[in-house]
Amino acid sequence: MANRLASLVLVGILIALGIFVLRPSIEYRLYAATTPRPVEPRGDLADYERTTIAVFERVSPSVVQVVGLGSGNAGAPSPARGEQQPVQSGTGFVWDQAGHVVTNDHVVEGADSLAVRLASGEAVRAQLVGVAPNYDLAVIRLGGVRQLPPPIMVGSSSDLKVGQAAFAIGNPFGLDQSLTAGIISALKRRLPTQAGREISNVIQTDAAINPGNSGGPLLDSAGRLIGVNTAIFSPSGSNAGIGFAIPVDVVNRVVPQLISSGRVPTPGIGIVAANEDIATRMGVEGVVVVRTMPGSPAERAGIRGVNQQTGALGDVIVSAGDKPVRRLADLTDEIDQVGVGQKITLALNRGGGRTSVTLDIVDISANTR
Repeated sequence: MANRLASLVLVGILIALGIFVLRPSIEYRLYAATTPRPVEPRGDLADYERTTIAVFERVSPSVVQVVGLGSGNAGAPSPARGEQQPVQSGTGFVWDQAGHVVTNDHVVEGADSLAVRLASGEAVRAQLVGVAPNYDLAVIRLGGVRQLPPPIMVGSSSDLKVGQAAFAIGNPFGLDQSLTAGIISALKRRLPTQAGREISNVIQTDAAINPGNSGGPLLDSAGRLIGVNTAIFSPSGSNAGIGFAIPVDVVNRVVPQLISSGRVPTPGIGIVAANEDIATRMGVEGVVVVRTMPGSPAERAGIRGVNQQTGALGDVIVSAGDKPVRRLADLTDEIDQVGVGQKITLALNRGGGRTSVTLDIVDISANTR
């Protein structure tokens, strides 16, 4: 009886061991998906997904890739005779039905010729219409397009709010028609340009912007243009979540002037200002006037510069119009807003007292052309 029980126990152990060993093989044969699985219904897209898709589908046909070609490129091997080298590549977007495309000045700078690839894949030549280095903007015109994409819708940057959605379409690293999304991270940033001035009221966004996005549109959730992507802040050169865009209100003022005349006047009053570091070391708040340009509105208005013999401080501009001036960018911003041909009133600190002058704003670039 004991032997029979032991045999049964042994058989049971062997059966259990066999099941344990063979279980993976049995489960594989029972459950392996050897035929296509049925597709589960997805359901409705989320509202934000529908918004993102709509923005891309509406705007992406109007976004193009801009490539500048040159006879040579500093720091690069010289091309063979008759060949051209890429200078830089960026993004642009269709501005009007005449085929004008807006991009960044630094995208086309130094290019002998320009090529544009449309969203359809069509590649055409383009002609430079005008540049505005002070705003890092340029306008080019497409030639020989079979079917011109629709112009982009223009919005406003005056009523933007930090936290609202922002979308960027461009060609990062040459990867065309790329969409990134984020928010407006900050407003009223200042961005230096290669021309030595600053663009005011610049938009900061965390929508991914990388090399190749330059000149592309920054959009709101309605698909309207709110800015032109122009720069990133990144120690590595790639996206770090801090990108900058020229506000559309500036773009909408500058671009028509570029189309009509090929240039944008540089509003000024004809002063040479001291470096801001010097003013800070002197404990002076405002713009220190070093000298005035001969025949300029500043000279005619009697604005005084630093005494070249004694080094004594002259006039310090502390307000323009109704706005305080703490640095040169405050002054140039207000002069830009008032515009060429208008008058502006400046408050000056002079010899420990306060005085004011009213003077004309002129195009200070006209004499250098």
